[in-house]
Amino acid sequence: MVTGLTYGVKVSVESIFRKDLSNIENNIYFFNYRIVIENTNAFNIQLISRYWHIFDSLNPTKIIEGDGVVGEQPIIKPGKKHVYVSGCDLNSEVGYMKGFYNFLRVDTEEIFKAAIPRFELIAKPKLN
Repeated sequence: MVTGLTYGVKVSVESIFRKDLSNIENNIYFFNYRIVIENTNAFNIQLISRYWHIFDSLNPTKIIEGDGVVGEQPIIKPGKKHVYVSGCDLNSEVGYMKGFYNFLRVDTEEIFKAAIPRFELIAKPKLN
């Protein structure tokens, strides 16, 4: 698990290779990632949008942007966490993801970014 802290927002990520959802014969490697977002501030924050940089060792980098995460724009109270699971497929056995979230500070309506730390996407067969 990797963890980062930006502007009082702690983001922790762990990824797992999903052989059961992959199609290795056709170079499709699927990964799930679990993200825990913790608000260590003394005020409410709302996750507005996300930005992903997805590196696949055999393909051009993909940039993914969009509102919220998995269809939600959660408000996270002080000391609370928001947890979600999502996924990504690559055409190679090795890659990584990194990015940031845009948050709204609810009390002042200020927008700020919180980094998503880089995490590796490595298919288990590559490790053998």
